Amino acid sequence: MGWVHSRRDHGGVIFVDLRDHTGLLQVVFNPELSGDAHQLAGDIRNEFVLSVTGTLRARTDETINPGLPTGRVELMASELEILNTSLPTPFALDDDAHITENVRLKHRYLDLRRPVMQRNLRVRHQACRIARNHFDEAGFIEVETPMLTRSTPEGARDYLVPSRVNPGSFFALPQSPQLFKQLLMVGGVDRYYQIARCFRDEDLRADRQPEFTQIDIEMSFVTSDDVMAIVEDLLRKLFGELADVQFDGAFPRMTYDEAVSRFGSDRPDTRFALEIVELSEVFKESGFKVFRAAIEGGGAVRALNLKGGSDMSRKEIDDLGNYACEFGAKGLAWIKVAGGEWQSPIVKFFSDDEREALAAAMGAEDGDLLLFGADTSKVVYDVLGALRCRIAAQRELIPAGAWKFLWVTDFPLVEYDAGEDRHYALHHPFTAPRPADGERLETDPLSVRADAYDIVLNGVELGGGSVRIHSPAMQQRVLKVLGIEEAEAREKFGFLLDALAHGAPPHAGLALGLDRLVTLLVGGESIRDVIAFPKTQRAACLLTEAPSSVDRDQLRGLGLRTVQTS
Repeated sequence: MGWVHSRRDHGGVIFVDLRDHTGLLQVVFNPELSGDAHQLAGDIRNEFVLSVTGTLRARTDETINPGLPTGRVELMASELEILNTSLPTPFALDDDAHITENVRLKHRYLDLRRPVMQRNLRVRHQACRIARNHFDEAGFIEVETPMLTRSTPEGARDYLVPSRVNPGSFFALPQSPQLFKQLLMVGGVDRYYQIARCFRDEDLRADRQPEFTQIDIEMSFVTSDDVMAIVEDLLRKLFGELADVQFDGAFPRMTYDEAVSRFGSDRPDTRFALEIVELSEVFKESGFKVFRAAIEGGGAVRALNLKGGSDMSRKEIDDLGNYACEFGAKGLAWIKVAGGEWQSPIVKFFSDDEREALAAAMGAEDGDLLLFGADTSKVVYDVLGALRCRIAAQRELIPAGAWKFLWVTDFPLVEYDAGEDRHYALHHPFTAPRPADGERLETDPLSVRADAYDIVLNGVELGGGSVRIHSPAMQQRVLKVLGIEEAEAREKFGFLLDALAHGAPPHAGLALGLDRLVTLLVGGESIRDVIAFPKTQRAACLLTEAPSSVDRDQLRGLGLRTVQTS
């Protein structure tokens, strides 16, 4: 049984490729051997649903199809039943068909029939199976946490759900199970996991969806090393079984400061070099005003050395400059080292000492292209971090088949927003500071490191976690640093503070993004390719046309009415 993938009539003998999720099988309708089935086969078209009975036989040597797993056999049909017909499809259901994503999502039920989508969903299923077995064997239990909960601050916007029985009140869909899994630890669950659905009302990109799935874990009486070890074991199993990739030894670790200073990102792609070099000391008294002004303003000058990059055309360099501007740069300074000369409009502003120091710092050689960033430290890191990845992709600097896991640790606990004149948690407000840094929490919060860790693969953040605060006093201190005073803390997090005050054990956890993980496992470009019914970048479902308006009676029952916004 299956769908008609293709139909061919060769002089009265009809050949049908019948398809289901396992692949294709050639079915033969011979006028001399198939009886009434042959006559009925004349009516079938692509995507008709058939039930065929017949005799499986070996193909002749000259008709064997080596490109098909079933290419050595065929089914000689004796009976045929057309289970359903099909209208002509809006696109061919082949993996190599060129289909716009909007058309695919509008007709997702057809897109899902394509072999690549069948494979993606089955890999996703296998990943969940492997994760469940892994955590079960390690003594975890699966617990479902609420989907209707309280709206909390310090994150992306919540999806709100009005309460009919409590007029004027709202539930929120969970952005993560964070607080509930901590409460489970207080409740003595000890080791929890969940394949958890989460929701965030935020601007979308290729790796973001309004609803997404996490492999979520939490453990009591553990350190960060314990969490990282059990996650590494899971990732080895997943990539070993589903991608035939083996990893030996513990995954490397790198502090946040090192990751940003070398690669311009807290999720660095370490499959290739092209690292950032600090040059502020070289140019602190430079005659080149752009560099000197950046340093005197508290910023920095840093650069990349693209070996062999002097063959880039001026247009290619200008295109890189335009790309840099998307990340906050005001332009892109550059130097070509070619034929023993330095070619650039900025070289004339450098002293001999600066040229010598620059060449030494950058390891500059004939054929190199130096690319500079001069601005605030954040802008420079953002720009050069993005440029190194773009250049690596354009110039094929990334080794084929390379997989590089990395733990990034010791994140800042908080970051400062000058516009709002307040601190924000870099991860979330329940992350514990490093014990050695806790004494500086009130006096120098920006210097306090979090006991947090992210797992990165090939420049993609797969997930993150931390040791949690289990002391109510420490939780109050952190909330106060974030501008949440005691009264507000009691209103928003009173249930958590009460729980922490009743014998909360030390605990830690992590959440892996299942959608991102499976995308990497199948070699996909977007998480929409591994989600059965995803939303567009405008958070809409083209298939069901959601979100949609509702009638006035529904709104009246909820005590709501819509208003026009500008």
